[in-house]
Amino acid sequence: IPAQRVPAVAELVDLADGLHDPALVLTPHLGPDGELTDFRIHHANGRFMDPAGRPRSTVNGALLLEAYPMAADESELFDKVQRVYATGEPFRAQRMTLTALVDQVPLAAVADISVSRHGDSVLLIWRIEDEAARLASLLQHAQRLGRIGGFEENLLTDEITWNGQLFALYGRPPTGTPVSLRDLAAHAHPDDGIAIGRFLRAVLHHQRSASAAFRLQRRDGVTRHIRVIAEPVHDADGSLLAVRGAYQDISAQHWTEVALAATRDQLAHTEQESAERNRLALQLQQAIMPPTRGPIAAPGLQIAVRYRPAETESLVGGDWYDAVVLPSRRVLLCVGDIAGHGIEAATGMVVLRNALRGLAITGAGPAQLLSWLNIVAHHLTDQVTATAVCGLYDPETRTLRWARAGHLPPVLVRGREATRLPLVGGLLLGAVAQAAYEEAELQLEADDTLLMYTDGLVERRDTAIHDSLAQLLATAQSPAATLEHRLDQLLTHSKSDTDDDTCLVGIQVV
Repeated sequence: IPAQRVPAVAELVDLADGLHDPALVLTPHLGPDGELTDFRIHHANGRFMDPAGRPRSTVNGALLLEAYPMAADESELFDKVQRVYATGEPFRAQRMTLTALVDQVPLAAVADISVSRHGDSVLLIWRIEDEAARLASLLQHAQRLGRIGGFEENLLTDEITWNGQLFALYGRPPTGTPVSLRDLAAHAHPDDGIAIGRFLRAVLHHQRSASAAFRLQRRDGVTRHIRVIAEPVHDADGSLLAVRGAYQDISAQHWTEVALAATRDQLAHTEQESAERNRLALQLQQAIMPPTRGPIAAPGLQIAVRYRPAETESLVGGDWYDAVVLPSRRVLLCVGDIAGHGIEAATGMVVLRNALRGLAITGAGPAQLLSWLNIVAHHLTDQVTATAVCGLYDPETRTLRWARAGHLPPVLVRGREATRLPLVGGLLLGAVAQAAYEEAELQLEADDTLLMYTDGLVERRDTAIHDSLAQLLATAQSPAATLEHRLDQLLTHSKSDTDDDTCLVGIQVV
């Protein structure tokens, strides 16, 4: 910074340090041609906290767009700072959305913004809207539903932090002493020591994320089946500082798997026993996905469902659907298809369907929900892959936000015209460890009908898929007295010859 600008900047730094809100002192960064290309973060005050957890020393001196590339996106924060610098006119805004990248995932926050020029510098101040109580409540519900407890262990001070759910999982009072990772084997079944040792070496020695399943032996004599997942936390120099992660009680899932495994063993040797195994899978599937059910109650919508099982019992599939009203009054609408057949497909269907319900309570959009569901499919299941369409309907605005993971897009029936929604991008679930999904928004009108379906409705052995889709659109735009009649009509005109099951959900705006 040239000498003539130092006093003004120094005074602005003192002003920023006296504020009770986070603030950045920015100075112009000029390109080789003398044109303004960015702003240098000259100083971050004591109230500043980086969304990605970086220390102030890392942020100080960085270019604004390098440290926060999302500032140039929808919020147009960079443009507003640039305009204030050019005109000298201050900018104020309430409830402005700020977005930052945290581990390559965009996280948004609502804040009041103030931007003002002082000499040749700019002061950027913001106040994040206090949603801590609401978010804490949502997190608590999600942890309770998923039976998940979180922890962080400082390896330098040996300080261990547990949340309340983890104390409950261990059967300890909230005032009890947390268990160190290094002492984990002492609280587990002796036969699980090797798995725990491998887990600890991966996290503490190799310093990479890892997970393990073990049997927790509590002081009260109760044994719980637990999955622990942890990741290392490094300081600015790359040294291992702490470990944070979560424990999940998977006892119910374990005993379900044991019961299913026992069933498989008992029914493995004779044709009659094989038939019993197939009927078990079919009963499990139909318990979750009944072939026909009445209209589903949802604000502003009439929802009807048709499910057509595979004709061959041994080919019981993993098609699933869900329609549920969330605490926010928005309606979660989804259809999915697990790859494969039999008990494995049926249990995979249950895992993904229930996981999506739990994730939806966070209030995240469909694209983020599918990104999280992909992690569940890749890391927390036995190599499950699946396709899905996920939508969130807002009854107040009649808007539908939706995303897809390798699945056929929904069909919109408006009047006498039926059209497929755009083919937004998205990989099938479970194929890769991390995946991003595109999201689209649809403004619906009264009497609109949206059709969500699995591939059993359109796939034919000797027919190209685009021909089958064209036939579907032609049938969908035919007049129908009720939504129920429309779904029955679609199933009647789409006889499957691929031994695949079919799921069809109709959503009509009322």
